[in-house]
Amino acid sequence: MSFLHSPAPWDVRRLPRAEGKNFLVTGGNAGIGYFVAEQLAGTGATVVLACRDTAKAEAARVSIRARVPGARVRHIRLDLADLLSLKACADALALERLDAVVCNAGVLLDEPPRRESGDGNELMFATNHLGHFALISWLAPLLAAAPAGRVVTTGSFTAKSESLDLDDLQSMRDYRPKRTYVRSKLAQMLFGFELDRRLRAAGSTTLSVVTHPGGALDSLTPSRPPVRVRTAGERLRGLPAGLLLQSKEAAAWPAVRAVLDPSVRGGQLWGPRVFGIRGLPTLEPVRGHLADPVLAARLWAASADLTGLDPGANLS
Repeated sequence: MSFLHSPAPWDVRRLPRAEGKNFLVTGGNAGIGYFVAEQLAGTGATVVLACRDTAKAEAARVSIRARVPGARVRHIRLDLADLLSLKACADALALERLDAVVCNAGVLLDEPPRRESGDGNELMFATNHLGHFALISWLAPLLAAAPAGRVVTTGSFTAKSESLDLDDLQSMRDYRPKRTYVRSKLAQMLFGFELDRRLRAAGSTTLSVVTHPGGALDSLTPSRPPVRVRTAGERLRGLPAGLLLQSKEAAAWPAVRAVLDPSVRGGQLWGPRVFGIRGLPTLEPVRGHLADPVLAARLWAASADLTGLDPGANLS
């Protein structure tokens, strides 16, 4: 696990150019994922939006091209809850190499009852963690073909204080929607750190980096028609929250830095500077259960069993 260091100065408004590079953003049609894609498109890279809803993905593509003239952006269909469809998604990229994938897409269910994916897995765990675990297995050869591929996994600030029950990963005994969601994000983060350990052990040039967006609200987020339009009332109601939280545009900064900054190292955690909730992206220490290699390895084994795939098989 990488130690803290003093990274080079970083200007979120003056990103380094990335012409010729290919970036994939899951869930890039809305929310934080949209702003990750928009900011990456501004670097001259080719950005692929991987989304379940193709109409929303097209709306996001139109919005990005309106704000970033000449943007190289397209979309493919991705349903992370459908494990059998993921190889087709990777094939649909039609790329010789992939320089970075941002594992951002996720689902949050607000209330019971517990729901399952078509594969029989709890829906939030299936989408947020298992789907990305399986997707990286299919993308590993494309990432390895890049000079320095990166897997950027978007976790959650709240996951730091949650624990993972390896005997109830599917929340069969203890289903509380918000807790199940946070546990799925914790699983994502543990996967990101374990992936980097395995990449290093395999001598791979691909890096795995974990980020979290802090606290982000729609009411603080600028409009991006036709994706979303913020009303004047929303803006006014959100002003007090701006003292503590931030927009989804700012919440995208840690993931964007993790993709682009040459000083970023594998196994690192990046989040907002101010109490981990808002502000410029900064390096954070990896502590507690996030740094537990035994827990992460057991989760990896369970995930491989549930998906029938192992990203570690294609790391070199």
